Amino acid sequence: MSPAASSPLEHFATGFDPIAAPDARVLILGSLPSQQSLRKHEYYGNPLNVFWRVMGELFGAGPKFPYAERADRLTRCGIALWDVLHSSVRPGSMDAAIDQSSATPNDFQMFFDDHPMLELLCFNGKKAAQLYERLVAAQGIANIDGLEYKTMPSTSPAYASMQYDEKVRQWSAIRRSAGDNRRL
Repeated sequence: MSPAASSPLEHFATGFDPIAAPDARVLILGSLPSQQSLRKHEYYGNPLNVFWRVMGELFGAGPKFPYAERADRLTRCGIALWDVLHSSVRPGSMDAAIDQSSATPNDFQMFFDDHPMLELLCFNGKKAAQLYERLVAAQGIANIDGLEYKTMPSTSPAYASMQYDEKVRQWSAIRRSAGDNRRL
């Protein structure tokens, strides 16, 4: 290996534990945290990712609040956050760079068993939906009767072809499952 080459282990990423209350009704799934998110130990830690802006508009969990308060506001609204992948080799932060052969999914069966009120599973972008389909659903893991699945537009700065207002409009579909009785 040349000095400039890097080892796959240098690019090995392990995701975060879920942010969820037992009464969660909506689970939002990303693919795997970005390099900035991993450094900050925060979901959607890249300030160019509009996830927290969107959650601010929909649930009062915007970037003006400290991370812990944003997470708390979402859980009080019945929203849980997690990623499809527990770990994978991924040089950089782009979903396209995820090494499919090293991708290990999170334990969804355990999560669903612990969160029986889930009504909606949302994917933050197409890559998260594809990973879930290939690594979880196709394996017969975590088949839940009555659980609705939605692929939402990615909030990543890499998905700039959709205007912010349209992303907010499409993401607002999760309000129905989260419920109107927000506990802020």
